[in-house]
Amino acid sequence: MNIGNLLMPPGAALAPMAGVTDLSMRVLSNEQGCAWAVTEMLSAKGYVYAPESRAHRELLKTDAREGVTGLQLFGSDESMLSEAVKRLNDSPFVFFDFNMGCPAHKIVSNGEGSALMRSPAKAGRLVESMVKAARKPVTVKIRSGWDREHINAVELARISEASGAAAVVVHPRTRDMFYSGEADWNVIAEVKKAVRIPVIGNGDIRCGQDALRMLRETGCDAVMVARAAQGNPWIFREILAALNGQSFIPPSPEERMRAAVRHMDMLIDTYGEKLGVMESRKHIAWYIQGMPGSARLRARVNGFASRNEVAEALEEYITALERG
Repeated sequence: MNIGNLLMPPGAALAPMAGVTDLSMRVLSNEQGCAWAVTEMLSAKGYVYAPESRAHRELLKTDAREGVTGLQLFGSDESMLSEAVKRLNDSPFVFFDFNMGCPAHKIVSNGEGSALMRSPAKAGRLVESMVKAARKPVTVKIRSGWDREHINAVELARISEASGAAAVVVHPRTRDMFYSGEADWNVIAEVKKAVRIPVIGNGDIRCGQDALRMLRETGCDAVMVARAAQGNPWIFREILAALNGQSFIPPSPEERMRAAVRHMDMLIDTYGEKLGVMESRKHIAWYIQGMPGSARLRARVNGFASRNEVAEALEEYITALERG
């Protein structure tokens, strides 16, 4: 599949998730067969006003080990989006993605994210401003619509295509659903029939078979994984195996713990020990979810502030599992 002039690798993509898809998550996912990833969303306005802030430096940190990565921007001002793109054209990211899917109140209340689903004409102008400023492909991520009475993903996809977008990602939940309920894959199929640019499906892909089913039922060109990758970068290896008709061997408990420690160490490299350990807590909770004694281990880990204490707790847990 091509996004503009980019030939994308096979497999599933990692969706942008605030507070999740930082450099460490992208590297670990790429190692397990992630086709490409998209960063956490970056405020165009915030970046233009404070490009050297610590938060922006951390968000824009890249590494060759992460593979193909796009940078997601959000905003509601054409000049700000255009200026941010111009400044970031020389960054290592290979494409830009425009966020029209975030349902968070603080984003929507500023007329950004999924609020733009209610203003199709404005959304088109914003996409066009990015496309004109970019020397790289621009993709767009949308939802089904604002609410169940206003499902307009097809309209937004057509407008995005007419405005120069190279691909569209469809998360078929409405804004008022946030992340609850079932994703309506029929919306993805309708968008695929309506546009000529690639359509990437996102929503309720939890395993390799889900990915195959979405491709078959919607006709979409590729799939994107979000929450199912939290604490589970191996899902990308599983999806690749399914696409190739191969079997998949899930990670062992020891492999999961080793990945959790490595994830923490990568977070510490980016944020420093104090904040890195704090950030690692949610990831560790995802890595151990469903395992014996996970609630007790999670409570123990959350009480530690140092890297070595957390690592020792996870090592002790592995030993305890081996002893039964």
